[in-house]
Parts: sequence; C-alpha cells; structure tokens
Amino acid sequence: MGVSHYADPKYWFVYSYCRTGGGSGQGKTSTIMWLFTELKRRNVIRVGTAYLVTSWLLIQVAETIFPLFGLGGEPARIVVILLAIGFPLVIVFAWLYELTPEGLMLERDVDRSRSIVHDTGKRLDRAIIVVLALAVGYFAFDKFVLDPERDAIREEAAAQQARSEALVESFGERSIAVLAFENLSDDVSNEYFSDGISEELLNLLANIPELRVISRSSAFSFKDKDLTIPEIAQELRVDHILEGSVRKAGKQVRITAQLIEARTDTHLWSETYDRELDNIFAIQDEIAAKVVELLKLTILGDVPKVTEHNAEAYALGLQARYLGRQRTPDALQKSIDLLERALELDPGYTTAWADLAGGYTRLADQGLIPIEEGYTLALEAANRALALDPEEASAHARLGLIAVAYDRDLGAAAQHYRRALALEPGNVNIIGNAANMSRHLDRLDQAIALGEYAVVLDPVNPFANSNLGLSYLYAGRPDQAISAFETALTLSPGFIGAHYFIGTALLMKGEFESALASMQREADEGWRLMGLVMAQFALGREAASEAALTELIEKYESDAAYNIAYVLAFRGESDRAFAWLDKAVAHDDPGLAEIASEPLFANIHSDPRWLPFLQSIGKAPEQLAAIDFEVMPPD
Repeated sequence: MGVSHYADPKYWFVYSYCRTGGGSGQGKTSTIMWLFTELKRRNVIRVGTAYLVTSWLLIQVAETIFPLFGLGGEPARIVVILLAIGFPLVIVFAWLYELTPEGLMLERDVDRSRSIVHDTGKRLDRAIIVVLALAVGYFAFDKFVLDPERDAIREEAAAQQARSEALVESFGERSIAVLAFENLSDDVSNEYFSDGISEELLNLLANIPELRVISRSSAFSFKDKDLTIPEIAQELRVDHILEGSVRKAGKQVRITAQLIEARTDTHLWSETYDRELDNIFAIQDEIAAKVVELLKLTILGDVPKVTEHNAEAYALGLQARYLGRQRTPDALQKSIDLLERALELDPGYTTAWADLAGGYTRLADQGLIPIEEGYTLALEAANRALALDPEEASAHARLGLIAVAYDRDLGAAAQHYRRALALEPGNVNIIGNAANMSRHLDRLDQAIALGEYAVVLDPVNPFANSNLGLSYLYAGRPDQAISAFETALTLSPGFIGAHYFIGTALLMKGEFESALASMQREADEGWRLMGLVMAQFALGREAASEAALTELIEKYESDAAYNIAYVLAFRGESDRAFAWLDKAVAHDDPGLAEIASEPLFANIHSDPRWLPFLQSIGKAPEQLAAIDFEVMPPD
C-alpha cells in the first residue's frame, strides 16, 4: 500500500492546515499551537538557540583573532554571511531529522516508542549552558581586559591627532605650500633651475615663524600629477598655494608667480618678472614680501631676504643640489664638481660650502670614497661655511651629523643641532635630525613631539612618517608605530624597513604569527633575515630561527654587528649578544648611536655587563642626561 503524499515533510503545513479547520480563527490558533509544540518536541528551538549563541561567540573571536594575522574586516564579514546563510539550513535540518540510537533519521520514519528526543533536548540544554558560559567569559574578558587596552590606544591616538590639529590650527589661515614651478624653458634640462627657484622661495618663507610652510618633499610630490589646487591643499592641509613658472634663456629670466586661496580656488595675486639673472635674488625677496603682505602676517622683525651671491655660481649651486638628490654615484660626483666650480666663482657662497659637506658624507656613506677621507672633507667644508656665516643653519646641521655618525660625540652633535634648530625652526630636515638626536639620548617624549611636528610640516613624506614610527616603537607604543609605518608604506609601497618594524611592533604586542607574516613581506634581505630570526624564535621554531641567523651572519657580519647583537639579545643569548656588541664597536657600527633606547636589548638590561658597556661607549643614562639638548617644536 502506498504512502499518502501528505506524509511527505514538504506537505506537512498544508496537511495540518486542512486538518485543523482551514482559515477559521480557531483553526489558525490550533495550527500555531501545534507548530510551536512540534518545534519544541523536535528540539528546533534548542538547536536554533545553540546555533545563535555559538555564532555570536565565533563572530566575536573572529573579530579579535583575524587582525592578528594581518586580515582586515572582509574575512570577518564573510564569517557573518556564512553563519547567517547557515541558520535557516540548520533550522530545516533540525525539523526534518532526529537523532536516534541508530543515528540520524528522518523524523517521519522514527518510531515514537523508541524516540530519544527528550534526552537529546537535555544534551542540547547542557551544550547551550556551556556555550553561554564561554560567551559570558569572553564578554567579561573583552569588557574588563581588552576594552581598557583599546580605550588607552584610542585615547593616545586621539591625543596625537589633537596635538597635530592644534599645531595646524595654531597657524590659523597662515599656512602655505610652494609647489614646484613649471619649467617653460626651451631646454628641458633647465628644470633644475625652476625647481631650485621654487625651493629657495620655500626656504625663504619657512624662515617666517608665524607661517606654516609645507616642506619641499611633500609640496613637490604633486609635481606632474593631475590634481586641482583645492585637492592638493586639502591633502597638505594648507590654506594657500604659491605656484608659478620659470623661463630661462641665457642670462634672461622670466618668472611668473601667483598666490591662490585654496578654499575658494581664488587667485589673490599674480605677477610676472622679466629680469637679468643677476636680479634673481631681488625677485625672490619681492615675492616673499608680497606673500607676507597678502596673508596679513604680523611678523617680528624684517621679512627674511635672500643672501646675494654671484649669479652664475648660484645657478651652478641649484644644479648641483638637483643632481645630489638623485643619489646615484655619477650624479653625486657631478654635483660635487658643480659645487667646486661654483665656489671658484664665489668663495663666499656659504650654502654651497654646506651642500659640499653633505655631498662628501654621501660619497663616503655609499663607499665611493674612504670614510675617513669623506668625513674629513665634509668637516672642512662645513667649517668653511660657518667661518663665512656663523648663522648658516645647514652647516650646523652637517656638523651635527658628522659628530653623530663619525666622531660619536653626542655632546657636540647636540650643540650643533640645537643651534641649527634655533636658526631655522621651520626646517623640516633639521627637525628630523633633532628627533633622531632625541632618540639617541633616550628622550623619547621629545623625539615624538618633534616627529609629530615634522609630519605636520611634511605630511606626505614616507621618511618623516617612518621616523615618527621609530620613536613610537622605542617608546613602547607599538600600535601607533604600526600606524606610522603603514602610512609610510601607503606613501611609498615597498618602503625599506617598514614591514620589519611593523613586525617588531607586533612582536612587542605578543602577536607572533602576524609578526612573522610581516617580516616575510619585508623587501630588504638584511632586515627580513633579522626579523625572521626573532619571529621564528618567538613561535618556538628554533631550527628555522637558527637557519635564518646563520644566513644573516654569513651575509651581513661586518655590516650588521649591532643588529645581530640585539637579535641575539632577543633570543636570550647574553654572552653572544655582548660578543657581537664588541664587534659592533670594533666595526664602528653607526647603529650604536641608538642603543640606549633600542627595546630589543631588554633581555640583557639586567646583566651586570650592560651598564659598564654603555659607559664605555658614552651611552650610560647619567652620561646622556648630562648632555644639554632640551628642544621642542614651537608652541
């Protein structure tokens, strides 16, 4: 005998609806009561409750765990979607099937006398209680352990943002970016001259303390980009833009400059200057004075003026600076040749002497000339500049660099950097140097304040953001460090060292898998190997850590003795760490400058050899505290 089609589960509602009275009110009530009773009997309600509670717990855990592996919000959203899709499927499954001693069976085929649905319901109740307990435990952990940590991070990030906003707002509408002037010369190689004039104007305006001037690297980053003036101004957070063009033909120069109010994209002023090259300095002075007038600046003292030099020497100096920024061996050598020619024409050209000092140090740092020769020549050039003008800020900055990198004399370096900053408080390169100096002295609050100010003046410079990230990292603020290094990577994908330092910050947070993933993404082999040694060790993979350490030593023993020392310190190998610190001293490793603030040496700070070693290289706390270097950004 065949089975009635009404016994098929898909017809259950039609069958019950007809059986209980169709559309009458009493029938509808009976149907609802029957449905509710069946849902309870078949444990559908318990299954649904267990599923929802478990899903909530899984979602909370996913939102916590996924970021540890460098995953964004998309994977967590996928989990939510899959769990939402699964809910109706689970409900239907619970309705159709019943667990029996023989396994799962269709509910319609189960002999009621042998049903264990009541026992299954009790087990589901216990499961729900266990999951609820886990959920309550997680909620308590999240509320009382994770929430305060997140609140502290948010408060510090908000405080940092507030400091940046205050720095920006303190200038009101007295902010400007000088864009790279367009080269309209017939000779495209004259671009050095148009860039140079733009930079000279920028430097001139930066000497006005009442005016916030965006640095060259950020302002010039929009060169040849198809963006409107309001878009550029919004990116740089300035209220005014100075742009223009330069046409140079022989000794004849035409310069057009225009000042634009960014908010309304309105031209406040425009002027064209047709002059001989000898009058180039007067043009720059006139433009600077006009900006002061139009922005209604009330300045203390006179409007800064350009120091006049031999016009031909000046043009050679601009070309030398343009080539020097290319950093290739050929360009560096040509830059130095041009500076030497400029100084033959005008031995009193102080800026050229300071630039020559910078050129020599770069040649030495790249191994193109011996270290001793390069730094000796640089010292002579910087001292020549100061002999001509004791207030040449760039020369003081060069001497500060030489004192740190070559003489290892932090006291002398502090003196020069302090003087340079006093002479040009708006010079973002000097501010960056001062932040580095503060890290050398383990004055991390000062380093952070200077670094944040540098980012305000140079917002789209990856180096400024990376420098700030390093100060955050050393100060034990890993989340802010990660944010700063991620900004550097956004501005310059593949930025050397950024993934390594993000990985180091993650190690400090105890997020070892994420740290390893970040180290593996580092493009530079040396940084990557250092990171792999530490991340693999933190994960308990000693063989992988040792293999990476062996390769690191084989390839970078002479160049990274200091780094190898802190990698070994991280692994808790004190004896080997001190042996490599001795090698770092023997190799005159520049990394030793920051040993006092380097957090990766934490494991050997309690070793009785630590303080004597610091004293031997002049980096003990009392030695650093004796150095006078109390500097902060402008109020």
